Amino acid sequence: MTTRLALRLHAAVLRLTGEGGRRRERGDVPGWVLITLMTAGLVSVLWVVAQDQLVALFREALASVRN
Repeated sequence: MTTRLALRLHAAVLRLTGEGGRRRERGDVPGWVLITLMTAGLVSVLWVVAQDQLVALFREALASVRN
């Protein structure tokens, strides 16, 4: 799964930058949509896996700012 994700990200970056450093005149909307969806997916997966730790970290950070 991780290798597939890395390959898709690499392909998206190549599409966005164009081959050989050429700049496209048109915007690459599907590429940006893909990057946005993949980022949202990664955040969702991280949240599901580490929700308790992230909430505790956030609360500790707020507590340290208040003191």
